[in-house]
Amino acid sequence: MAPPDERSRRRPGTARVDAVPRWVFGIAAVGALFVLLPLVAMVGRVNWGNFLELVTSEASVSALLLSLRTSSVATVLCILLGVPMALVLARTRFSGLRLLRPLVLLPLVLPPVVGGIALLYTFGRRGLLGETFELLGIQIAFSTTAVVLAQTFVALPYLVLSLEGGLRAVGTRYEAVAATLGAAPTTVLRRVTLPLVLPALVSGAVLSFARALGEFGATLTFAGSLQGVTRTLPLEIYLQREIDPDAAVALSLVLVVVAVLVVGFAHRGANPATGFLRRAPRC
Repeated sequence: MAPPDERSRRRPGTARVDAVPRWVFGIAAVGALFVLLPLVAMVGRVNWGNFLELVTSEASVSALLLSLRTSSVATVLCILLGVPMALVLARTRFSGLRLLRPLVLLPLVLPPVVGGIALLYTFGRRGLLGETFELLGIQIAFSTTAVVLAQTFVALPYLVLSLEGGLRAVGTRYEAVAATLGAAPTTVLRRVTLPLVLPALVSGAVLSFARALGEFGATLTFAGSLQGVTRTLPLEIYLQREIDPDAAVALSLVLVVVAVLVVGFAHRGANPATGFLRRAPRC
């Protein structure tokens, strides 16, 4: 009979499973059912006979295309704003850092409608910055721009959190070597740091896109619900729930499928050990 360490080497998967108490699997199964059963129930209520007709109506297609456009723009803004924010949080030390991180991640726990009200009092006609924009002939509230800003507000922390974790996981030794060889900080960032955390950046961007695509509360409060202008797919689902439940269920299924594909893509290349990098970089 082979010694225990040899059996573990030949069957590493078995050793990992045996380390988990059996009762944990039971609770995990309950949690999985709690998530999956509502989705199964929703699929069972879909009117499959009229499914294509319901999801290809003019209002549905308009809402879907608007959601895809605004979510894409919001994701770009998240990358432009989130990468510097994650770098500051992960690579710098200053007295206000402990206060800055909770503020940056606040939209994760803030009710979306509260975020919408905050945006409205910032960019609305009588808001903190809204009056200045009005003088310049720019109206943000209740426009497509408002949709993008609302989506960016709620999605930005997802990219910052993912990228900050990636930066901490890879450490700073490669950056230190590059700096020792005379590379300027911008060169180190461009040639060393960003390539190292690219998987985390992609994962964060995809998750930000998914969050922006499903945004409802802040969008409704700050942008309203105007077909073709601010009525995104979640708002269309909410409207159809009152007048055509079959259409609401069909559109909900579309949104679920898109979200599953997006989240699956975000985690496809993740390393189970770190959650970010599939393999360690080579010197």
